[in-house]
Amino acid sequence: MKKLSLLIVMVSLITFFSSTALYAGGGGSYPNGAEAFMSGAVPPPGTYFTNYFYYYSADEMKDNDGDNIEAFDKVNVVADVLRFIYITDKKIMGGNYGQHLFIPFINTSLDFNAKVGPDSDDSYSDTNIPYLIYSPFLLSHHFMKGKLHTAVSLMDIYIPFYNQEDDNLAYVGHNFWTFEPVVGITYLPGNFEFSVKAMYDFNTTQEDYPTVYGVNVDRKPGQEFHFDYSASYAVSRNLRLGISGYYYRQMTDDDFDIDNNIAPAVQELLRQDEGNRSRVFAVGPGVQYKYT
Repeated sequence: MKKLSLLIVMVSLITFFSSTALYAGGGGSYPNGAEAFMSGAVPPPGTYFTNYFYYYSADEMKDNDGDNIEAFDKVNVVADVLRFIYITDKKIMGGNYGQHLFIPFINTSLDFNAKVGPDSDDSYSDTNIPYLIYSPFLLSHHFMKGKLHTAVSLMDIYIPFYNQEDDNLAYVGHNFWTFEPVVGITYLPGNFEFSVKAMYDFNTTQEDYPTVYGVNVDRKPGQEFHFDYSASYAVSRNLRLGISGYYYRQMTDDDFDIDNNIAPAVQELLRQDEGNRSRVFAVGPGVQYKYT
């Protein structure tokens, strides 16, 4: 029987000073920026563990016209994402076949300058494991004598735990599914590293989505395009320093199931919100440490 090798890789990613504003709407599943460094460089056949840690903060939110939303104060997100990778020596279309599984632990806090939401409060927070991310079909390729690497997941599947807190605007728990094709590319000229991981999300219906107006509605989240990126320099065999971040853009409108029992004024506000599409750019310092 072939012996299975084990490689443990630990990544510490500290990022996200938001250099542009957040936009209303959206609410994507993926913990943006979680996998920037070496995102296209899948290791050789074996079983691996990777740990991503990141911090995100923003103190400004704008509407679709670019005006500040005065009720918003700040948002902070801390996440620890565990990734398990299994790569085989089986070749499909020239690439190594494998699978991977993510387990994200996420803490979110939201502060407002007014009392909003189901609890009519100015502060919300939540800590939870929202879902598992699983890909049954991962292909990795290596070109240019190890300088260029690609990783393609036919579909990352977000499997929710249905643990959403319906009265919490900062909810981490999830009650809807996401299906996400993924392409990662890493280029390694000398000691430098440049990586991009691009994703496109298709979501199912989210039940009892908590709104800032104090009512819950069913929501079909819009489709989303986003990518993580990084640029780094290897200061030693195991340590890289650089920058990392992400870009996120909601591509289609949310669709709310607006009940006639909701007050007419709130119905109108919800219809306006359906057209608000999220857009975020974030950048910050990054550190990668690899232990084998």
